[in-house]
Amino acid sequence: MTPRCPLGPRLLRVLLLCLPLPPPPRAHRFSAPNTTFNHLALAPGRGTLYVGAVNRLFQLSPELRLQAVAVTGPVFDSPDCVPFRDPADCPQARLTDNSNQLLLVSGRAQELLACGQVRQGVCEKRGLEDVARVLYQAEDPGDGQFVAANAPGVATVGLVVAAPGRDLLLVARGLAGKLSGGVPPLTVRQLAGPQPFSSEGLGRLVVGDFADYNNSYVAAFADARSAYFVFRRRGARAQAEYRSYVARVCLGDANLYSYVEVPVACRGQGLIQAASLTPGALLAAFAAGPGGTRPALCAFPLAELDGSMERARRLCYTAGGRGPSGLEEATVEYGVTSRCVTLPADSPESYPCGDEHTPSPIAGRQPLEAKPVLQLEQPISAVAGLQTDGHTIAFLGDTQGQLHKVFLNGSQGQVYHSQQVGPPGSAISPDLLVDSSGHHLYVLTAQQVDRVPVAACPQFPDCTSCLQARDPLCGWCVLQGRCTPKGQCGRAAQASQWLWSHEDSHCPRVQSLLPAHRPRQEQGQVTLSVPGLPTLAMDEYFHCAFGDYDSLAHVEGPHVACVTPPEDELPRNPPGTDHIILPLALMFEDVAVATTNFSFYDCSAVQALEAAAPCRACVGSLWRCHWCPRSSRCVSAGHCPEGEDTVYSAQQVDVQVRGPAACPRVEGLAGPLLVPVGWESRLALRVRNLQHFGSLPASYHCWLELPGELRRLPASLEETAGDVGLIHCQAQQFRPSMAQPELPVPIYVTRGKGQRLDNAHTLHVTLYDCAVDHPDCSRCQAANGSLGCVWCSHGQPACRYGPLCPPGAVELLCPTPSIDTVEPLTGPPEGGLALTIQGSNLGRDFAEVRDAVKVAGRPCSPEPSLYRTSARIVCVTAPAPNGTTGPIQVAIKNRPPGISTQHFTYQDPILLSLSPQWGPQAGGTELTILGRRLQTGGNISAFVGEQPCPIQEPVCPEAIVCHTMPQASPGEAVVRVLFGHAERTLRTSPFQYTANPQLVAAEPSVSFRGLLVCHSPAVPDGARPRRVFFALDNVHIDFASASGGQDFLYQPNPRLAPLSREDPTRPYRVKPGNVLDVEGQGLNLGISKEEVRVHIGDGECLVKTLTLTHLYCEPPPRAPQPTNGSGTLLQFVVQMGNVRLALGPVQYETEPALSAFPVAAQVGLGMGAAVLIAAVLLLSLMYRHKSKQALRDYQKVLVQLENLEIGVGDQCRKEFTDLMTEMTDLSSDLEASGIPFLDYHTYAERVFFPGHGSCPLQPTLEGPGEEARRVPVRQGLTQLSNLLNSKLFLLTLIRTLEGQPGFSQRDRCHVASLLSLVLHGKLEYLTDILRTLLSDLAAHYVHRNPKLMLRRTETMVEKLLTNWLSICLYAFLKEVAGEPLYLLLRAIQYQVDKGPVDAVTGKAKRTLNDSRLLREDVDFRPLTLMVLVGPGAGGAAGSSATQRVPARVLDTDTITQVKEKVLDQVYKGTPFSQRPSVHALDLEWRSGLAGHLTLSDEDLTSVTQNRWKRLNTLQHYKVPDGATVGLIPQLHNGRAVSQSLAQSCPLGENVPMLEDGEEGGVRLWHLVKATEEPEGAKARRSSLRERDRERARAKAIPEIYLTRLLSMKGTLQKFVDDTFQAILSVNRPVPIAVKYLFDLLDELAGKHGIEDPETLHIWKTNSLLLRFWVNALKKPQLIFDVRVSDNVDAVLAVIAQTFIDSCTVSEHKVGRDSPVNKLLYAREIPRYKQMVERYYSDVRQSSAASYQEMNSALAELSGNYASAPHCLEALQELYEHVHRYHDQIISALEEDPVAQKMQLACRLQQVAALVENKVTDL
Repeated sequence: MTPRCPLGPRLLRVLLLCLPLPPPPRAHRFSAPNTTFNHLALAPGRGTLYVGAVNRLFQLSPELRLQAVAVTGPVFDSPDCVPFRDPADCPQARLTDNSNQLLLVSGRAQELLACGQVRQGVCEKRGLEDVARVLYQAEDPGDGQFVAANAPGVATVGLVVAAPGRDLLLVARGLAGKLSGGVPPLTVRQLAGPQPFSSEGLGRLVVGDFADYNNSYVAAFADARSAYFVFRRRGARAQAEYRSYVARVCLGDANLYSYVEVPVACRGQGLIQAASLTPGALLAAFAAGPGGTRPALCAFPLAELDGSMERARRLCYTAGGRGPSGLEEATVEYGVTSRCVTLPADSPESYPCGDEHTPSPIAGRQPLEAKPVLQLEQPISAVAGLQTDGHTIAFLGDTQGQLHKVFLNGSQGQVYHSQQVGPPGSAISPDLLVDSSGHHLYVLTAQQVDRVPVAACPQFPDCTSCLQARDPLCGWCVLQGRCTPKGQCGRAAQASQWLWSHEDSHCPRVQSLLPAHRPRQEQGQVTLSVPGLPTLAMDEYFHCAFGDYDSLAHVEGPHVACVTPPEDELPRNPPGTDHIILPLALMFEDVAVATTNFSFYDCSAVQALEAAAPCRACVGSLWRCHWCPRSSRCVSAGHCPEGEDTVYSAQQVDVQVRGPAACPRVEGLAGPLLVPVGWESRLALRVRNLQHFGSLPASYHCWLELPGELRRLPASLEETAGDVGLIHCQAQQFRPSMAQPELPVPIYVTRGKGQRLDNAHTLHVTLYDCAVDHPDCSRCQAANGSLGCVWCSHGQPACRYGPLCPPGAVELLCPTPSIDTVEPLTGPPEGGLALTIQGSNLGRDFAEVRDAVKVAGRPCSPEPSLYRTSARIVCVTAPAPNGTTGPIQVAIKNRPPGISTQHFTYQDPILLSLSPQWGPQAGGTELTILGRRLQTGGNISAFVGEQPCPIQEPVCPEAIVCHTMPQASPGEAVVRVLFGHAERTLRTSPFQYTANPQLVAAEPSVSFRGLLVCHSPAVPDGARPRRVFFALDNVHIDFASASGGQDFLYQPNPRLAPLSREDPTRPYRVKPGNVLDVEGQGLNLGISKEEVRVHIGDGECLVKTLTLTHLYCEPPPRAPQPTNGSGTLLQFVVQMGNVRLALGPVQYETEPALSAFPVAAQVGLGMGAAVLIAAVLLLSLMYRHKSKQALRDYQKVLVQLENLEIGVGDQCRKEFTDLMTEMTDLSSDLEASGIPFLDYHTYAERVFFPGHGSCPLQPTLEGPGEEARRVPVRQGLTQLSNLLNSKLFLLTLIRTLEGQPGFSQRDRCHVASLLSLVLHGKLEYLTDILRTLLSDLAAHYVHRNPKLMLRRTETMVEKLLTNWLSICLYAFLKEVAGEPLYLLLRAIQYQVDKGPVDAVTGKAKRTLNDSRLLREDVDFRPLTLMVLVGPGAGGAAGSSATQRVPARVLDTDTITQVKEKVLDQVYKGTPFSQRPSVHALDLEWRSGLAGHLTLSDEDLTSVTQNRWKRLNTLQHYKVPDGATVGLIPQLHNGRAVSQSLAQSCPLGENVPMLEDGEEGGVRLWHLVKATEEPEGAKARRSSLRERDRERARAKAIPEIYLTRLLSMKGTLQKFVDDTFQAILSVNRPVPIAVKYLFDLLDELAGKHGIEDPETLHIWKTNSLLLRFWVNALKKPQLIFDVRVSDNVDAVLAVIAQTFIDSCTVSEHKVGRDSPVNKLLYAREIPRYKQMVERYYSDVRQSSAASYQEMNSALAELSGNYASAPHCLEALQELYEHVHRYHDQIISALEEDPVAQKMQLACRLQQVAALVENKVTDL
């Protein structure tokens, strides 16, 4: 029962709470990442939804929650092969995605039928309760079981139909692939029996030549009697055009005897695209027509469709297919031998579904045509229909992801709602399903499934919105007060109870109110007019709610009468108002049927709203209020108290005394309007309608509202004729507190005790004061004559009101004019200058001064608009000779002239020059114009060309400064200066506008390269600059545009630690020659080392290196002097921009000589205790000395390195420019060919089984007669695979194997990789095993040394972790990290190839690895060879002519090296494995027409001296630059030295390549001869001397060869940085597997109480960075199909070692004896360490990887190695290890009680029996 709200004081709660409107329906949606959806099916009884996708099947609840998922692909397959078991049967098979082609529910068998595109479209059965459970899958399907089309673009449709005792499957499909030609387009297939999905013995639509017809099926439907198929096809050869068809088959016809098809057409439209069957019609969507029509929907009545088919069937049965006119109207189609016949007339009725003797398949010729009921803008891809309450609704999905709801009303369709469901641009699938309740629609697109309400009635909150929606399924249920489907409104059948938008319905509303408002003091009846009010039952009633007050309603037809609430039930009026408005609702129970507003007014509050006219406010208001004049009250009743007149409301039309005109009021002033200050005046006012007060005497008063004072004046009433009178106010002098020329003063009249008379309008008198604003005689006499002001000389002369001045003191003539100031005092001789004269008595009007002014004796013409009476004259000077000077004279008629004390001078200004003479066309240049007498006149303006140049004040006599304005284009512009109207021009020196400056670059901190240097301003902490720009005059250039898009950022101020950590006040001792190390934080974030200044006293400590945390500087060799005020100590001060940091005092000292044997030890030699103390002291001193020495060495090494890098900087930049050009070309090549990634199978096998070659798992060759033994072995291995799915068995197996002493580390890794391969299809399970083993490993190491965990690959879990990461990060490699890693590899190869490489020793001139550095200077010259490339090779693929491809080589290259470089450049877009072998080709030099010379490393021309043979080079053969060469197949098979060389060189271990015994003791050399000591010398060399030589060699490297290494390093730096950034996911989402792993390690650390952050850092580093990424850096051939030479491998080893050093926690310090490879990146490693720390921090802060997300990702990865060809071999090898330790494993299983219950030992013995007793190998 609906809860009922209390009536009365809760109407708002009634509206808001009692009718809880359901929220808009929440959008239900399901999607799966990286998955494409194909089909949708619905289990009618369950409501469960099934989604067929590429490689997946999903089971969803009705609310679209995932219940189960099954993996269906990818699988090895080819559309050109029948289903196979052995991959050898189909060599062209590839890993193929499995799109779902057909998805149906068999209700009787409770099965899901799923058919994919692979294996020729065979189908499988799955359980409805769990889609992952396979009920049937054909092991070896025959061609009769090929069901679906084997191409994803070819549609397959089907139906499950009930036949007697069984279900049948009707399938229709298009033509796809060469193997589908024998599959009929329509077949009937069995679902039960020994061969499900077979069409044997059942009906087939036999087609003579399917290719002639090429049916394309759109949909399939069934009703109670028939199945319908909608499709498009072309006719036979005579009918080549495509048409739309509908075919029909009886449901019980398993032989297709009843097949009839007829063409259908939608007038003016194209072909049919989608269709749906409703109970009365077939709804079909058609494409746009050829005439430009839009896509349309047509409705074909089912009766007409069946009638058309019956007509065709009857004509073909009884009339040979011909109609009454003799034309052929029906025929037997599809090229079969059957023909239309003439059977008895009752044959169609006798054989309603045909028989063996009836013709089939029948096709009608006459199309069934319909008119479009609706046209849309977008093509329609899906149609669904619904019939409810007698209405037909169509749901249309278009190709842009929009769903349209259409109401089919007769022959017209109306779209009443459209919404975007799928992603824009994603078509809605034809599988548009309505659930069994008819309440929801399931919409499928390629990316998602959505659940959309069929009718969203609850989202419309009121009747208006409900009816405006025009939703035919919704209407307004009046007495429920909500929008509902008709079935949910209980009284919908009664009139006016359920309002439908498609009828002439109107929402209940209050049409009129009588009365429209009432006084709040009166309680009365209100009548509401509500048309269309529903009728209630006898015991039901309406009631009215006035706000919180309820009253019973009396209903008579459309009229409803209610009683208003009493006054005490009404809320108070809001302040400043005279009424309240309450909502008035006509209610039924708790539902508001109709609402309006009702006003309650208060007449007593009306008069207070207008204090100046209370009567007018009362009777002129909206309400029926009346005025009582005598009592001064506003009342709502009809009359005032007895004996008192009433002024009635203006709305009272039946009386005469009404409205504001009848109010007693003051109409205006009778006189005077102007009142002089200080003179006694008497005011009079006109009044009217005072007769309403009666004859009772009363007093009157006048009230004046003076500033700061309300003055009351007694008044008297003078009655005149009629209703008019005069009020005379008592005479009064007025002196306002503030002197003003005129002051308006409001005035009003009261009667009796404050009873105010209305003012008819705003009344005021004006007080004026002659003395104000009339300071002199002229202005006084110029005042308005009506004021009566005169100039009075009595006492202090002033302007006064005439009667206030004694008669003899009035002055009629004004004094002589007085001139105070004149501006300007100079002007040009041409005149025309505006001269301003200010003073007093300068005339009473302009006429007096028109001809009264002279300047230096010359007339000056006054300007009338600028004249100010008596105070100012502005006149224009006349021309005069240069140098004329004199006073200004003003002569007013009848008065002596006024003469100024200042003199005016005529002078000639001269322009001389300007500076600067050019500036940008954007303007803003500060221009200085030099000259003489430039301060001429007051109105000076400058121009550059036509553009004004605003002048900067003040103007000096010799210079004018102005700023140029923008100019449209560069060029010259003449400078002009106007002095008034006089112009001066500087023509000899025009100003040159230049093009705007362009910024070359802006460095991130403060400098601007090459143009300007500016210092950044100081800002508060946390401030961020809104905009940083450079202002070059008017050219404003943003910092970001000049710095390549990088914003200017403020970094936190650097922090430096005091030199003396223990005591900052204690002097720090400095030794000359040592480098000082100052530690800090954020040192180089916002400044470069060149900007940092370090001072020791008055000397400078030269900054050598500045890193993030260290500043190294070299102090002066001698102690400097203290600065002023610092005392005797030297202060160490660091100045970084505006930041000045004092780090304490320093003190110079000399380095004490350390005695080899201290004196104290010699003195205490005879005392045992003293000896011990001295020894300890000595060791301490030596250790401290060594530590300090090591630190100094480290600092000096860093300074050395930086100086060296600066030295090779220019070379690095040039090399880098060349390299980037090469890499740009490479990038464009990669766009076409792509990066040569290994396919996933090869990648996985190389990672799982490193060192096993390209084929780690090969099947054992079978002997004769062993074929029969394969079956039991396969069975046994299959059982072993099932046994491995037991977690207990697998964990027991791993732990038992690892516990065996003979189980080596190599065995452990091999078994772990075999397990990874076998369990690849179940990665969720493998991850669970890995998680358990990692937990065991952590528990093991916690009790030993936790930091050693995962350090090496010693256990199976560590190898499993390596393989797991390799699987999970493969996609990340391909999408993110692979490209920068490949570019780094190619950049290294390019740089190495640019320098000579010794083919014998393997050493190179360009490398990062000092052990591979070719130290000798070798002269070489780059050459470009033109390589002849035949058709189909390398870049010439697809061409038929021979091309010339340039190849870069060196003249010192051996012939094999040349061939390698040529192959690299000719086949640069081809993976290495697909290129020809360098040993299978010869290099041929072609010169002229007949000159062909085959080049080789060794031949008869090779030079041999002293048993040293030199390999041939291009230099040896004298091959010139630009020579033409070709690669030809080798024609000899003899043993060639070049092959031996090529095979030995890349290994890097077999150098020298040939031993002394080779070729009779001849030794080979290329660039340098390998030095080798005699064996005796090697034996005699002591270990001490060896160490000394190695140390000397290490020291020699930085001094001689380090620049070569640094040059290589600087050139490759960008590519190294890019690779590290990609690996460490800078600015990219973290792979989910990494987040999952790191979270697991955090969890294990917390579980075992490990709080040391260093330990957790080491775990994460060992598990990911060192385990996976270092391997990828060292061995890119694991990822790419490339050749990695020894020299490239050596460079990668240095980069990998740098990455390793960056991952360590300990501080990276190097010294003099450090390996050179560690010195190279010593300065970069701190930055890389920060990247690692930030990476770990970003992973920690990213959102946690949920179990579901991880499992979803693993499920997607599981299919990558599904159906791998070597899984069985992996099981075979795994079993060999099981067999080796069979007894131990059995014992372990038997000891475990849970394993005993599961009989795991028994099952393992069964496996052994099958494998060992039958055959031992495959």
